[in-house]
Amino acid sequence: MSKHAGQAQGPLAGVKILDMTSVILGPFATQIMAALGADVIKVESPQGDNMRHVGPMRNPGMGHIFLQANQGKRSIVLDLKQESAREALLALVDDTDVLISNVRPQAMERLGLSYELLAARNPRLILVSCCGFDQHGPYAAKPAYDDLIQGATGVPWLSQQYSGGEPAYMPMTLADRVTGLHAVYAVTAALYAREKSGRGQSVVVPMFEAMTQFILGDHMAGLSFEPQLGGPGYSRLLTAHRKPYRTRDGHLCVLIYNDKHWHNFFAAIGQSERMQDAMFATHTQRAANIDAVYAEVARLMRERTSAEWRVLLDAADIPNMPMSSPEDLLSDPHLQATGFVRAVQHPTEGPLRTTGNPTQWSATPPSSSVAHAPQLGEHTESVLRSIGIDDAMLDAMLGSKACMQAQQPQPDAKEAS
Repeated sequence: MSKHAGQAQGPLAGVKILDMTSVILGPFATQIMAALGADVIKVESPQGDNMRHVGPMRNPGMGHIFLQANQGKRSIVLDLKQESAREALLALVDDTDVLISNVRPQAMERLGLSYELLAARNPRLILVSCCGFDQHGPYAAKPAYDDLIQGATGVPWLSQQYSGGEPAYMPMTLADRVTGLHAVYAVTAALYAREKSGRGQSVVVPMFEAMTQFILGDHMAGLSFEPQLGGPGYSRLLTAHRKPYRTRDGHLCVLIYNDKHWHNFFAAIGQSERMQDAMFATHTQRAANIDAVYAEVARLMRERTSAEWRVLLDAADIPNMPMSSPEDLLSDPHLQATGFVRAVQHPTEGPLRTTGNPTQWSATPPSSSVAHAPQLGEHTESVLRSIGIDDAMLDAMLGSKACMQAQQPQPDAKEAS
């Protein structure tokens, strides 16, 4: 099942990545790159990635989020406070394309892992630093987590404007995953630039700026202009009526958006004359009266069942989708047809559900089978031997706990029975 260096396929086959990230932002990014064929070596502390320890889980150190975000990687354990472990990491750097970290740059320098030192050893190295803030501002050294960045970039404020209640974070690691996608393109673009120049570089991917761009792209609004033309906020996204519509027997997600949709909608319900109302006549007028527009649609939606509406709306070519739960996605007919949610067998965790790669490639498709998320230190010995560390040195490092090797994975008890 495992497809590592020399075996991998996909657009990033042959790219070697040292992954010094943990929690969600970095592992999400490197999992995407592993799925695209990169050989990702996950460098963990003796305590392991924090997400190993967040349940539910079958076995200690193999939490559900860790399993989802670390497929296709190899895990080595190095205590970088010990010189022998640091020297081993530097030896790995010599033959590495990308080192990606969410250790704060100041801490990397204290470990003796500054870009200047690393580039002196390997001028082709690309160092990607995922951190909280642009390193040229007063927040440079501050710690950052998803909740803090959501708050600092206006997500709870926007939720309060929308709901009229208490401010709230989005119930997902939004800042981590948005920034993780920035990290993916940063790596791939830097690899492309290196193909032209022959040299690597240092790239900083800050959460605060990534999420600020994400939020202000929608909500700069009147603040875009000088002098300003009103306050912030895209009104269509902030109206309290922008939510799944209640039908006679449930809820349905519907977006009647452009002029064609609105003509078709009113024709389908036998009220074509309503397009003459000033409130509905043009996109600009609908945007100016968005609360009333959505409230009227909400009133109309209560008149039919969800199934009746879906038949009518599909026939009128009006965008609509069901309101699904995470559990509903597992039986979604489209996802079942594409095989995006897959059943896999993990050597220690047994049968698992996971997602595939959402992209499709005509010439360099990724492998359909990706290595399992590793145990802590599962590949320490094999990786260290690959850089020339002999038995005596390896035994010394294991003895001093400069490195750690996981026990040989044992089949899940249910599987064995």
